Amino acid sequence: MNTPFHMSLPCISIKETKSFYVDSIGATYGRNNQNWIDINLFGHQITFIKAKKFNFNNPNYIFEGKILPSFHFGVIVDVDTLKKVYAKLEALKLDLVSESTFLKGQMGEHTSFFIKDPNGYMLEFKSFKAKDTIFKK
Repeated sequence: MNTPFHMSLPCISIKETKSFYVDSIGATYGRNNQNWIDINLFGHQITFIKAKKFNFNNPNYIFEGKILPSFHFGVIVDVDTLKKVYAKLEALKLDLVSESTFLKGQMGEHTSFFIKDPNGYMLEFKSFKAKDTIFKK
């Protein structure tokens, strides 16, 4: 079953959050008001709710020699979409965690990159070499 996910997260500024996801990433938005906004991130719904400043201790972990953020969320897209979004964000001179390929030649081989949104969340874009290996052991 292919079912979209829903996530609700606090944000500092609805305006900056909308600008980042719509103008920078290329997502669309739906229902909204001055205190919240629904973002359509490749068919998945993220609701951002205006909140006061918050702080997450974001410890990192090392995977295949790369330091990655342990607290993050993301979307799995095809390789063409991954490259298109990466090029767009790079052209905007946004601070990206560079594109890397993990598990090369193994089950679950994938390429991904991270970017921080205006609320401090780490967003990962990921593309699997073979889509049927996303959940295989």
